[in-house]
Amino acid sequence: MFSAKKRFHIISTLLAGSTIVASGLLVSPVATNSQGSTTIKIDGSSTVFPIAEVAAEEFQKSKAGAIKVTVGVSGTGGGFKKFCSGQTDISNASRPISSKEIDACRAKGIRFIELPIAYDALTVVVNPENTWANTMSVEQLKKIWEPGAQGKITNWNQINSRFPNQPLKLFGPGQASGTFDYFTEAINGKAKATRTDFTASEDDNVLVNGVSKDKGGLGYFGMAYYEANKSKLKAIKVGGVAPSVETVKNGKYTPLSRPLFIYVNATVAAKPQIKEFVSFFLKNAGQFATQTRYVSLPDAAYTTATKHFDNKRTGSVFNGKEAIGFTIEELMARDAQD
Repeated sequence: MFSAKKRFHIISTLLAGSTIVASGLLVSPVATNSQGSTTIKIDGSSTVFPIAEVAAEEFQKSKAGAIKVTVGVSGTGGGFKKFCSGQTDISNASRPISSKEIDACRAKGIRFIELPIAYDALTVVVNPENTWANTMSVEQLKKIWEPGAQGKITNWNQINSRFPNQPLKLFGPGQASGTFDYFTEAINGKAKATRTDFTASEDDNVLVNGVSKDKGGLGYFGMAYYEANKSKLKAIKVGGVAPSVETVKNGKYTPLSRPLFIYVNATVAAKPQIKEFVSFFLKNAGQFATQTRYVSLPDAAYTTATKHFDNKRTGSVFNGKEAIGFTIEELMARDAQD
């Protein structure tokens, strides 16, 4: 199994446009066409990628290479574009499918099964030399990131008069990212509403490197990328609460806790290789989530997800809306509804 360092190297290479074949796992920016009926095509979120990559590798090992799984990284939005046009079997998503994406799938006759697989603590990070910002409020984050801040909020002392006269350098996900959608809605009140004078990238490692090399840097991305780079980043508390497995599970890390999903094309769900893979994924999703530094769901959540998959329950319990502020218990209660 790949180490965390190797997995994040793969993501970086992927997003640079290369193709990697490692331990029998083909990973590419655009999933290749199936060579027969034994290829499963997955694409979407870079946040969910580490979990899906481990699931794909372990499943292929269990099948002795008889079934190939391709995992691509196009961002949540890019993944849904492929999924809703029938190019992929499964879409990784760091937010629920939107109403526009539901309409796009419907227009192409694509019905889908929504399956939560883990939780994430979207993490706001600064440079380790930043000794002044240990906790920030949602209001302060909005002051930094809202559209009206563009060209105006450019120094740390504009956020808090007690902060030093230090230029503020911002790093964040690109617009195809589900992380971008979630953060902008949770902090600014509307998805995609943000200032644009910041370094944007779909590659979270670019964001990590940017913040780590600039004393005034600030950025945000999934918790796994922070955990893999703790030696060169500092996570700040949001409203006095640090991002962690514990604060996600007890519901205190809000509004930046979020569910992670896979979406399965209902038409192909009955195919033996798809059924085997998804069942394998859900059976081991808690372990895979923990291994890749995300937050596993309670066993009951995976039991419910397996039931929905077996029964081919289609549609989204979020009705095209974002899942801002949902605790794990709230997700489970909504997902349990038939």
